Amino acid sequence: MSGSALIVIDVQQSFLHRSYWDDTRLPPFRHALLALIAGARARGVPVLYVLHEDGDGPFAAASGHVQPMAWLPPAPDATFTKHVHNAFTDTGLQAWLAARGVDRLIISGIRTEQCCETTTRVGSDLGFTVDFVTEATLTFDMTHPHSGRVYSADDICQRTELVLAGRFAHIHTVASVLARLDADAANQAIL
Repeated sequence: MSGSALIVIDVQQSFLHRSYWDDTRLPPFRHALLALIAGARARGVPVLYVLHEDGDGPFAAASGHVQPMAWLPPAPDATFTKHVHNAFTDTGLQAWLAARGVDRLIISGIRTEQCCETTTRVGSDLGFTVDFVTEATLTFDMTHPHSGRVYSADDICQRTELVLAGRFAHIHTVASVLARLDADAANQAIL
């Protein structure tokens, strides 16, 4: 199925060296992402890794941390390096997708409300249909800089789903996006 591609955004060792890193939510995220990657590969869907590199500490190339987390499966179909919040700007991703007839993106990775959401919005604006798999994204609690209110990772994920759904993306679970891939394959077989 060449119409879809799984984009795994910023699941990299850099995050382990940030003060806000909290691995409380890591086990369910890892489980969901590994199931999504395995499901995509079993269905012939390309798996693409996107890494973030900038001059900021553990995200700097010289840090040695701009590499996939050790538990990610090796050998993605392609790896792209970004320097901004979305996976398209100056990475070659859009050309790679176009050359392979990909018109639908499955979004996963770290952080839900930053690079995953921004890539979703840009991808939608570029004409891609986007499936946002929230359970295969990870984020962290955040404190509002002015009010001091703490927003939990769950709050942030729900807000991201709210602003993306029906505008920029279809919100999915791992099971529902894999079922959608299967339905697409069955429909193509009929044609």
